[in-house]
Amino acid sequence: MVASILLVEDEAAIREMVAMALERAGYRVRHAESAEDADAAIRLSQPDLILLDWMLPGESGIDFARRLKRERITREIPVILLTARGEEADRIRGLDAGADDYVPKPFSPRELVARVKAVLRRVQPTASEAPVEMRGLMLDPVSHRVTGDGRKVEMGPTEFRLLHFFMTHPDRVFNRAQLLDNVWGANVYVEERTVDVHVRRLRKALAPTGHDDLLQTVRGAGYRFSID
Repeated sequence: MVASILLVEDEAAIREMVAMALERAGYRVRHAESAEDADAAIRLSQPDLILLDWMLPGESGIDFARRLKRERITREIPVILLTARGEEADRIRGLDAGADDYVPKPFSPRELVARVKAVLRRVQPTASEAPVEMRGLMLDPVSHRVTGDGRKVEMGPTEFRLLHFFMTHPDRVFNRAQLLDNVWGANVYVEERTVDVHVRRLRKALAPTGHDDLLQTVRGAGYRFSID
């Protein structure tokens, strides 16, 4: 399932830059410009993580973080504080307020995405180890086995990682750049067409059990894994 992130930031330029980096990494992003807007967004749908600017109009980010950690329905949502206040005392204040991480400005989009991934791994440590199943296709990350209707499916390690990513993010279209960042890693530089080669290999591996049609090409957009 795609992680949902609530970005609470009143500066439009920073908001757009961060949202673009997170969406490129495969996250679903919602925006809020104040603590009041964030309250309304949380009531509508709880996010998996909140990126929160310290300096907000009205209620400050750090006061909002304290309130989130006091309330039963929001205390378990991880919070990353974004701020231009980089002094040690400020970092301590942020962490004492309940923030799970603290990212001083200016920051690189890649660093921020890495921090988001690290926090989500800490709060959801077993999610990536749980077996996943779609229409009789079963993938077990722990034993590194794939079966289709009970029959073993052979594939290489890259195809396995690609399949795991698709099966844990069903029904969403990913372009080549997003797949490279999420499956190969943001710091690995390979041709985007490499994705096409491994998609073909993955389809070939899934064909004997009739599951190759789950991996769909969306013309002009990328690839999607879906039972529809």
